[in-house]
Amino acid sequence: MDLFNKLKNMKILLIDDDEWIRDSLSLFFEGEGCQLKALETAEEGLKILKNENYDIIIADYRLPDMDGIELLKRIQGHNSNAFKILITAYGSKELLSKAKEAGIHDFIEKPFTSETIEESLSNLIKKSEQRI
Repeated sequence: MDLFNKLKNMKILLIDDDEWIRDSLSLFFEGEGCQLKALETAEEGLKILKNENYDIIIADYRLPDMDGIELLKRIQGHNSNAFKILITAYGSKELLSKAKEAGIHDFIEKPFTSETIEESLSNLIKKSEQRI
C-alpha cells in the first residue's frame, strides 16, 4: 500500500500544545503532499470540527484546556468515521483502557518518530479497507 497516495485524499487534524510537534508533523505531512491542519488547543479543535470533517484526528492527551480523551469523546457525533489517535508521554494501562473505551483507534507514546505515525496510519487504513 502506498500510504501517502491514500493520505493525499484525506484531511488530517493535529491538536498538540507542543509547537515542535506541530511544526515537525506539519512539515512531514506537507512534504508528502498531504493536508494537515495543526492546532494548539482542544477548544480550537472543537471550533474547527463543528464546521469541517476530518478523516484523521491526532490529539495529545495533555492539552491546556482539556485532555485529549475528552476532546475525542466530544467530537464523536461530528466526525464519527474519523480515525482517532491519541499521543502521550504519560502512557499507562489505565489510560490505554480509557482511550479504547472512548473509541480511540490507536495510542502512540512519546517520544515517537514519523515512522511510528506512518505505521499507525497504515495499520488503521488497512483495517478499514478489510472491513469493506
